[in-house]
Amino acid sequence: MDSQVLVALSLSMVGGLSTSLGALFVILAKAPNLKMLGLLQGFAAGLMLSISFFDLAHNAINSIGFLKGNLWFFGGVIFFAIIANFIPEPSLAPTADSKSKKKYGDEGGKDVMKKHRRQVLFSGIITAVGISLHNFPEGMAVFLGSLKGLRVGLNLALAIALHNIPEGVAVALPVYFATQSKWQAFKLATVSGLAEPLGVIIVAYLFPSSLDPEILEGLLGAVGGVMAFLTLHEMLPLAFDYAGQKQAVKAVFFGMAFMSASLYFLEISLPADVGL
Repeated sequence: MDSQVLVALSLSMVGGLSTSLGALFVILAKAPNLKMLGLLQGFAAGLMLSISFFDLAHNAINSIGFLKGNLWFFGGVIFFAIIANFIPEPSLAPTADSKSKKKYGDEGGKDVMKKHRRQVLFSGIITAVGISLHNFPEGMAVFLGSLKGLRVGLNLALAIALHNIPEGVAVALPVYFATQSKWQAFKLATVSGLAEPLGVIIVAYLFPSSLDPEILEGLLGAVGGVMAFLTLHEMLPLAFDYAGQKQAVKAVFFGMAFMSASLYFLEISLPADVGL
């Protein structure tokens, strides 16, 4: 393996595995109640929406034009809207717990909580997939940055590492709540971060000869559409149910602001001719 690829791979591992650090914060802390879970789901939804609109869709529009970028974005929305029709999902508010216990006794309450846990687990998997797709081009950026020199690659990897810690929290928290398994939460957050070194391998060995850059930008724009649909369809209603509409909306905007600031600091750490 080429030495430049090894350096880029090592640097991307630093950034990618920082999602594991975020997961550690979750599994070492006390398990959250439903309201806290709802607030953190709102925060994660804000992260996802910011990535979708201000990163993936924005870059696609700038790279391939307004019309093509929007066609790819809404193509992703329509594609997953069709897929979502075939995905069974419980939709129960947490207030149903007490009603179920009164009407059906403890067994009814347990059944409702199981449905809550399945719904939360599904939202955690959605977050993991979305963040993995977001981390993939970050790995590409680390590779291209490291070609400019070790200092550039190292600075970029450290910036991405800081940026990925809250993403690890966003993945691990719902999985931990739903499964009560620290190992499952840690594992899924870690796997989502490993998309970053995978991006290095892809760009180093396949990208130059097999994938048109315009198609890549279009596909990433479509990923932005998928992420926006998943966030609005799955994660945001969950946050509203568990934390209440007003508090959840505040958490969403806090998450968007946090990710936007993170993306900005990533952008200014890149050389002018290397995009994220």
